[in-house]
Amino acid sequence: MTGDESVAAAPEIDAGALIRSKGYRRLLVLAAIIGVVVSLASWALLELFHWVQEWVYKDLPEALGFDSAPVWWPAPVLVLAGVAVAYAVRLPGNGGHEPYLGLGGGVTLPGALPGVLVAAVASVGLGLVLGPEAPLIALGSGLAIFAARATRRDLNQQTISVLAASAAFAALATVFGSPVVGAVILIEAAGLGGALLPLVLLPGLMSAGIGSLVFVGAGKWTGLDNSDYSLAPFSLPSYASPTLSDLAWTVPLAVLAAVGVFAVIELARLSARIVALRPWILTPVAGLVVALLAICFELSTDQSALAVLFSGEDAFSGLLSDAGTLSLGTLLLLVLLKSLAWAISLGSFRGGPTFPALFIGAAAGLMADQLPGAAETPAVAALMAACTVSVLRLPLSAVVITLLLTSRSGAGVAPIVIVAVVVAYITIETLSRAWSPTPAPASADAAS
Repeated sequence: MTGDESVAAAPEIDAGALIRSKGYRRLLVLAAIIGVVVSLASWALLELFHWVQEWVYKDLPEALGFDSAPVWWPAPVLVLAGVAVAYAVRLPGNGGHEPYLGLGGGVTLPGALPGVLVAAVASVGLGLVLGPEAPLIALGSGLAIFAARATRRDLNQQTISVLAASAAFAALATVFGSPVVGAVILIEAAGLGGALLPLVLLPGLMSAGIGSLVFVGAGKWTGLDNSDYSLAPFSLPSYASPTLSDLAWTVPLAVLAAVGVFAVIELARLSARIVALRPWILTPVAGLVVALLAICFELSTDQSALAVLFSGEDAFSGLLSDAGTLSLGTLLLLVLLKSLAWAISLGSFRGGPTFPALFIGAAAGLMADQLPGAAETPAVAALMAACTVSVLRLPLSAVVITLLLTSRSGAGVAPIVIVAVVVAYITIETLSRAWSPTPAPASADAAS
């Protein structure tokens, strides 16, 4: 008997039969209920992030007698953030996944949520260069597992996993402002396809769609306000159709963006290895270094240190509206210092990598606008897309996110974004393979 004959063939999944079953319909109802719960919890967490940021950097300095936060203010704040994260990583779940590894680290169990939330509030709330999307995914999956186990003890592990993924759809929709964006990101990140795709997609869309009513409203209820943190399309100059010059610039700009993000990720890996040696000492030191980078920016320009801190989603409108008043030197210093702060944050703290990539790409695009033959809208769109795909390694998600943010500019942006994503993705994959080549498998002769 051969090895192939001794292995029983895995049964094929009849997706249609499962979708038509009563159990699957009950799953959809449960996904909708969990979607509402997770959306409310995600809104509360984002509100907490926003409140902490406002209180620490605005209300507290004023209460202490300052007109505004003094230039040295980020230093003690981010040292305190380092202490909190050093504590959180000792809790179950390690405070969440390490953000330099990508968007998410799989399903988060309920017991890991306290550590995840402590690390997230300390990192995102106190000013590290990280976004809220990864903690939201963890919160959604953890709450879904807790709710599923509490309400239906007879659910199998596969059903619980589907509900956890569905909750993550709803959580991401909170910050991206669209259930579809969250669905695209998570489907691509999970690598779902074939018969499994509709089985997970339908509960996910149900969870995100019904959950979004928390913000959109229904009937006379106007919904909860999430305008302080939900991404909205940018106001960029109209761009009806691409030019040959813009397409020509897109390729080298995307390559440079991929190289830059690759350098950031490698620096983040180094930061993670160093901080892991003595977290209680070196995580606060990492926070102090990020603060010093922000302070350096404020002392070197007439801009606030807060431009270097935080993930950037609150600063997009100001960056783009002030583009005409920012010198090339200011933009260059902003990109360099925020990239360094992002690298240290990715390796030493907890949060999401997406929004800093978008912000740095937008700032770099404003610099590229000054190249001969380049225009602002395609340059910003191309570099946002290239930076995003380089850190997430999710090409379709990078295209969808960038097109959502540039949707007001016109149809001409789409070809630019797609070319930038393809070029940057190939570049980052090539660099990754060349820098860390996969060991060749042992030969048959060596094995014998």
